[in-house]
Amino acid sequence: RVRIWNPSREVRAHGRQEAEGATIWGAEHDARRVASGAVATSDREQAAETARAGHVDSQLRAGRRAGKHREVWDNPVLWREVRTWAYGKKILIVHFGYFVVFAMAAIGLWWTLQQAEALAPSDEIGTELPLPARLLTPLLVVSVAIVNALAVTAITNERDGRSLDLLLATDLSAREFVLGKLGGVFWVTKPMVVLPVLLCIYLWGSGGVGLENLVYLLGGLAVMFLFAAMLGIHCGMIYASSRTAIAVSLGTVFFLFLGVVTCILMMISFSGSFQVQLAPFLAFIGGGAVGLFLALGARNPSAAIAAASIIAPFATFFAITSYLLGNRELTVFLVVAGAYGFATAAMLVPAIGEFDIAMGRTQGQEE
Repeated sequence: RVRIWNPSREVRAHGRQEAEGATIWGAEHDARRVASGAVATSDREQAAETARAGHVDSQLRAGRRAGKHREVWDNPVLWREVRTWAYGKKILIVHFGYFVVFAMAAIGLWWTLQQAEALAPSDEIGTELPLPARLLTPLLVVSVAIVNALAVTAITNERDGRSLDLLLATDLSAREFVLGKLGGVFWVTKPMVVLPVLLCIYLWGSGGVGLENLVYLLGGLAVMFLFAAMLGIHCGMIYASSRTAIAVSLGTVFFLFLGVVTCILMMISFSGSFQVQLAPFLAFIGGGAVGLFLALGARNPSAAIAAASIIAPFATFFAITSYLLGNRELTVFLVVAGAYGFATAAMLVPAIGEFDIAMGRTQGQEE
């Protein structure tokens, strides 16, 4: 639309009248020259037509006549994420790699369910998980990590492509931008969300888990996927450097999962003494909570993010240990849903209320 906005329509109309006058004069002059035998009429018309067809205005008009305009939705950000290759065609490689990992996990789970004794949990605390859980857990962690990675790149790509400044110059609201990005992330990562859900349903249909535990499992997955997507968008908004945003976002995910598991394994190895267990616990959980707040809330501190940073590591520790102790039902689900649901809200509510200062516009500037 730049050719319509600049120059103005009046200038373009005046220029068109002059061009038409020049064309009429040129036609009359050519007629006199043809009449006098200076040039051949057919050669002259062919050369003029070729010149006009190669002009940029002629090409644009031809393109507008030949092509159909696509209607943009009320939320243009969501439309771009869903209806275009906003993430590039390299996303197909990510999907293919994930399908390979999923196929391996599905085949392993099918083989495991043929062994009735594999469903029996281990009696020794913290040393072994049921075999289906050991097969599903890596797949679920990979799924959450991919959702998080694509969410943070959804923001960093806008900044690196210099399109974020254009979005901020429009009347696009923060709510439309954030919710549009969330919807686009889940649209692009639908294989990472749908396939683990189908695998969990297959586990229930094969007798691996009961209906109640299936509801808890799917509910927990929904909370974790939403948390991972919002965490990626939050990090992409508050960090101007793409590398820093990606590192902080993925680092947070792996700390909450693998870091807490490492802490539990270290405490198990020192199970003979509480004093020895206390040091690794405080180092991983307490120190990790402080580091989590510095990573997520240091640039824009808030009491909600501070509380979420403290609650999330302890809740993860409690949920994992409760599962290993045999409590695999409502308690674990409520702790996970409450902690990570609160963390998601702590990042989502300020984001949809106003643009972050790192993005270049605040609520005061909008007003």
